[in-house]
Amino acid sequence: MATEVIHLSGAIVVDGETEAADLWSVAGRLTFEKPARAADLRIDGVVLPGLVDVHCHIGMDDAGAVTPDEARRQAIADRDTGVLLVRDAGCPRAPYSTRWLDAEPWAPRMIRSGQHLAIAKRYLRNLPRDIVPEELPDAVAEEALAGDGWVKLVGDWIDRSLPEPDLALLWPDDKLIEAVGRAHALGARVTTHVFSAEGAAQALRCGLDCIEHGTGLDEAMMAEARAKGVAVAPTMIQREHFAEIAAAGRGKYPVWERHFLRLHEERHDQARRLHEAGVKLLVGSDSSTNIPHGDYWAETDLMALAGIAPKAIVEAATYGARAYLGVPGIEEGASADVVVYAADPREDVAVLRAPQAIVLRGAVVAGAVTAGAL
Repeated sequence: MATEVIHLSGAIVVDGETEAADLWSVAGRLTFEKPARAADLRIDGVVLPGLVDVHCHIGMDDAGAVTPDEARRQAIADRDTGVLLVRDAGCPRAPYSTRWLDAEPWAPRMIRSGQHLAIAKRYLRNLPRDIVPEELPDAVAEEALAGDGWVKLVGDWIDRSLPEPDLALLWPDDKLIEAVGRAHALGARVTTHVFSAEGAAQALRCGLDCIEHGTGLDEAMMAEARAKGVAVAPTMIQREHFAEIAAAGRGKYPVWERHFLRLHEERHDQARRLHEAGVKLLVGSDSSTNIPHGDYWAETDLMALAGIAPKAIVEAATYGARAYLGVPGIEEGASADVVVYAADPREDVAVLRAPQAIVLRGAVVAGAVTAGAL
């Protein structure tokens, strides 16, 4: 339950240009105007909009959709890192749905991308909706209506039918262009899982809005992504697993193995070059089948290790991601979804690991300050 009045004081980080000294949460809403009544709680520190995980899979594991109890555990684990907004990057809808989380005051806000769309045997089992290429436009339209303004495609995956199995595209350009047009007509945007250069190039030429992983983007494609406003979630934790993925193909798929080993070797340098090229970066943990929920801080730490500036990481994790997704951050009348730190994460992202208070819908739900906690 929301604390009636919380006074947030210190450095209120509205965005990359604007700061304030004082902010209040009144009945779960933010205001810069001092209320008439005294605050029930005062929290001092560096105040940021709630963190955003743009590539997270609350509601599934490697067997498919999870029970509501497990989805609740996942959601709370993510929330307690300071993640108060999740773009769920694909999740099965049956036999369980996560729609019930929308009514729970303790749960992070969720933007769903429908269910992954893939071709049979061209992605992980149990997770996607398997279709054939001719069905892609209709399926994208259906997932756009089932989600919350986003659709998630699998753009490339291993093709074992090739003489030398390797990452290969799933969709022909004409069907992909048609599918993206259908989504846009419905007011939805499309993102795609791609590891390869071919997958990234196809996403750019076919008009997709966002790229997940994006390890195949070279300098020319980075410049194109920046010019077109295509955002990239580099999913650094997932990149750390590329050596394991390569090892799984040892002795069977040598081309594929070498491909993933190279992507693994280049993972930090390529992410740093994305930042230097001015590509819109978003923070996505890819918490799902092989990455535990609540590991968001590992993602930001790895972005810093790659050489991305702390200020840019904070932007990608907070106000920048919220603006991209169309969800308010710190502004008059917005939901009081903020995280407070004793020091400034824009100088050292390791600070993100120690929130003083996590305030969701005006209630302090986690952190060193626990008044009003669930």
